[in-house]
Amino acid sequence: MFPAGYILRIKHKEWVQQVFDSMSYYTSIYRKWATGQIIIFAHKTDRGDSFIGFGIIGTTREFADLSEEEKRLCEQHGWKTAIDLTFMKKFSKPLPVKETFLAETLRRGKFLHGLALDDSQIRELLSQAGE
Repeated sequence: MFPAGYILRIKHKEWVQQVFDSMSYYTSIYRKWATGQIIIFAHKTDRGDSFIGFGIIGTTREFADLSEEEKRLCEQHGWKTAIDLTFMKKFSKPLPVKETFLAETLRRGKFLHGLALDDSQIRELLSQAGE
């Protein structure tokens, strides 16, 4: 089954605003990215690992298709793909992972990164976040 979306983790606090401002996320993981898929963004907050917002994939660009500036940035961090989003929204308040269906799993931190989600899981997370 083709995933409806994925969880992507924003590792550093200073990158959170950059991702939302640029509407682009750079990654080194390989997935079957597709236009229209939902990305749920996770980040460590004062309440632990939390979901902080979401976006809708517009296009993806491989390393060869990036600008020279983007290539330099990607080389510094080992990223291979740019995910450009057509829509993004921050949640009004972070949704701690421990308050979601994922609390029953052992997935935390980097183990959330790249997790595939089906449509019902995405709807549940967005509903819990008040979106």
